Amino acid sequence: MDTKRLIVFMLISMSIVFLWQEWETRRHPPQPAAAQQQAAADKLSAAVPAALPGAETKTKLEQGQRLRVSTDMLVADIESVGGDIRRLELRKHGSVADPKQPLVLFDSLPEKTYVAQSGLFDQSVADLPSHHTAFTLPAGAMTLADGQNSLQVRLEAATAEGIKVAKIYTFSRGSYLIDTRYEVVNGSPKAITPSAYFRLLRDGHKPEGETRMASTFSGAAMFTAQNKYQKIAYEDIDKGKAKFTDSCDNGWIGIVQHYFVAAWLPDNAATTADDCSKQPDRKFEIKKSGELYSAAVIRSLGTIQPGQSASIAVPLFAGPQESAAFNALGNRGNGLDYTKDYGLLKVLAAPMFLLLQFLHKLVGNWGWAIILLTVIIKTALYPLSAASYRSMAQMKALAPRLEHLKERHGDDRQKFHQAMMELYKAEKINPLGGCLPMVLQIPIFIALYWSLLGAVELRQTPWIMWIHDLSQPDPYYVLPVILAGLMFAQTFLNPPPTDPMQAKMMKIMPLAFSVMFFFFPAGLVIYWVVNSALSMLQQWFNMQQFDTDKKAHIGSPAKK
Repeated sequence: MDTKRLIVFMLISMSIVFLWQEWETRRHPPQPAAAQQQAAADKLSAAVPAALPGAETKTKLEQGQRLRVSTDMLVADIESVGGDIRRLELRKHGSVADPKQPLVLFDSLPEKTYVAQSGLFDQSVADLPSHHTAFTLPAGAMTLADGQNSLQVRLEAATAEGIKVAKIYTFSRGSYLIDTRYEVVNGSPKAITPSAYFRLLRDGHKPEGETRMASTFSGAAMFTAQNKYQKIAYEDIDKGKAKFTDSCDNGWIGIVQHYFVAAWLPDNAATTADDCSKQPDRKFEIKKSGELYSAAVIRSLGTIQPGQSASIAVPLFAGPQESAAFNALGNRGNGLDYTKDYGLLKVLAAPMFLLLQFLHKLVGNWGWAIILLTVIIKTALYPLSAASYRSMAQMKALAPRLEHLKERHGDDRQKFHQAMMELYKAEKINPLGGCLPMVLQIPIFIALYWSLLGAVELRQTPWIMWIHDLSQPDPYYVLPVILAGLMFAQTFLNPPPTDPMQAKMMKIMPLAFSVMFFFFPAGLVIYWVVNSALSMLQQWFNMQQFDTDKKAHIGSPAKK
């Protein structure tokens, strides 16, 4: 029966979605076994110090003075101790509690710690500026003025041996990229070989607004051209089971959460394993520092002779997982698009979202774009759906004869099923003929689920009237109730079960099963409401066609 198939389809779909989601958060990235990559990694570890100095806990983030820097995209609070970015607001994205207030990505509160740190270290120099060093800040708040494309913030510190260090942040208009540069002047009488580290420190709490029904990956992540995208869960770091493979080619390291990512983007000239073996000047590190999780890149500045200077820069991207924002970074943004996690069905989800973006450009509203996307998908599947609905119509026309067979054979279910299969064969009916479109819709539904779940573009985006956020459940449950009504109405178009108790259950199950949609994002429920409405219209139309098609007519109920 079609209602049975619908319920089985939905159960399978939801099971696959949630099982895949759970597995994704726990899986280990694959480990490349190439000996050439391992040799390059060994040389890299030998050239760059193996670990950052010192351990951190939440209570060891020293407090000093703060400098506020404002641009059209960001508001950053820079701490004098270490020159850390202790607070970062995204002005184009609203907070979960109050969409009118900017979302706070970085913060250093007792209940939330997420900061960007950097510093220098050299075993031969005791007091190179690190995240414990007090820097001299510019006086007063700084704001990117109208007509100004970039804003530079210069922090300075010096060592007892005469080494002068400047830490320079550069903020740009229309960008979530914060260029972080060190300039080192060696005023000491000896050569130094400093390394610079750039890291993110974060607690392991789930992002604000995260729910079990829409749980996504939060944790450390990295990308290299050789090893691609790797996710490292906080739980694996806790257990000492964090596995990842580094290589010195271009890539990034950072921390990912739902909708947003912060990542250091080191620029390295090495692009092959052979180049890496010759230029081992970069190392990624992921570990737990006290109570906090650390994702860092370490880079060597090489040898700086007395009287000479050197500089090094590693940009920080801190913003939404938007393809447009990533594309604006050019080659530096390679691999960041992987943070938009489409799951196993990325081959379907990615182009589906591209089509959704195109439709959004046409209509200017994400809700209507989802409706148009649904119509396009239903139109593309119509040839298969027509065959399916024709099979259902044949099954419905056959229902009186099946009831007659049941009365004839009584409680002998074996003979009843044998007679039923003979009837199907005689009338050339495939009882599973209506399943194919539903089977095809399973990957489409799952792909759309992941593409909408990870689309920051839909976050806090309104549709009509009471729907103010397509990424959140319908606040008044109107759409789920409409969906439940459509699913119930559709049972009247389907072949009735021969068992009265089963018939009652088929009426109740769609209503009970639709409850899960009360917790799904409104954007996804819009898709399913429109899909169900179009399915009913297509089914009704095809049944009308079947009733007037004499060639496809099945014999009368009295036929034996």
